[in-house]
Amino acid sequence: MYAGRARALVERSLLVNRRAWLAVVSGFCEPLFYLFAMSVGFGVLVGDVIGPGGEPVSYVAFVAPALLAASAMNGAVYDATFNIFFKFKYAKLYDAMLATPLGPVDVAVGEIAWALLRGGLYAGGFLTVMLSMGLLTSPWALLALPAALLVAFSFAAVGMACTTFMRSWQDFDLIQLFLMPMFLFSTTFFPLDVYPSVVQAVVRCLPLYHAIELMRRLCGGVVEVGMLWHVGYFAVMAALGVVVSARRLGALLLR
Repeated sequence: MYAGRARALVERSLLVNRRAWLAVVSGFCEPLFYLFAMSVGFGVLVGDVIGPGGEPVSYVAFVAPALLAASAMNGAVYDATFNIFFKFKYAKLYDAMLATPLGPVDVAVGEIAWALLRGGLYAGGFLTVMLSMGLLTSPWALLALPAALLVAFSFAAVGMACTTFMRSWQDFDLIQLFLMPMFLFSTTFFPLDVYPSVVQAVVRCLPLYHAIELMRRLCGGVVEVGMLWHVGYFAVMAALGVVVSARRLGALLLR
């Protein structure tokens, strides 16, 4: 099941994507466009809002950490779903890999690690843009990058686990059906208290909500012990994703 050679898949992904770098980088553009739209358009109309520490912040500074979390999520999910499905169902790449010393756990960990690197790339680029716009005012913002890597790893693991259950390309509409409402309602553009209590309870269960809360507090310098709850949420999410991915790949490829 595991040969300790997951790094071989990461190396392969680097070699394959070095000539398709534009397609890899393009996923970084969507949240960046949202950020620019908020800074020069909608944010001017809204003015200041209440930040995570109870202090007023500009609307752009409120939205930017949420878009950072969404950037890490998108980079990881899209690589761990569409690309892996093609390799698994059509290219039969994993069948060839299992003819080598690699095992299903190596495949799962290697692919999730590459999706993590892609999500981290998006997050790092987005943090650079935030820094150039003067939206990072606290030294705690340095921890936003490792936090984004944790978020990317968790979404990549769960995304790959979900991909192992996909039957055709049409099933990916279900992923979009989940990702888009989560992006819009997980306090990305509005604070949590604008929702009714029932909706607030639902939003608190969404993984992107925990990612946004973590990013907002780090970027705003509001660090509390309670933030460990968000970290633990993603640690459990990542562990479950890796276990399910490895077992599903083993069941599908070694049968």
